[in-house]
Amino acid sequence: MAISFDKALGVHQHTLGIRSQRAEVLSSNIANADTPNYKARDVDFAKAMTAAQSKQSGLTMAKSDSKHFDLAALSQQHVSYRVPNQPDTGDGNTVDIQQEQSAFMQNALEYQMSLGFLDGKFSGMKKAIRGD
Repeated sequence: MAISFDKALGVHQHTLGIRSQRAEVLSSNIANADTPNYKARDVDFAKAMTAAQSKQSGLTMAKSDSKHFDLAALSQQHVSYRVPNQPDTGDGNTVDIQQEQSAFMQNALEYQMSLGFLDGKFSGMKKAIRGD
């Protein structure tokens, strides 16, 4: 009997990819905090998660086997510009470094939590396979 990883892992496989993408976007914001005219961006987690679960995110890749993973959740279409919380400082940059660092830390904690959930799922599958 074949194991369906989509059913066994649930939403956790999708959340991990989206959290990883969000970490990249937030770190890019932090790196460009002093770049003139740079606009802060963020990932709309709810929209990305909905698209990942429905597999309709717009990015399709050719698969040579039906068991290959779909990378649709990792598309850039759920990345949008963030509305700034502070007035323009004169250089056109909309990055609020404190907000970005806070969001990055929160995202890192949620990423670790998703890894923990996946670890638990894989541990359960290994026990089932071994018959423990």
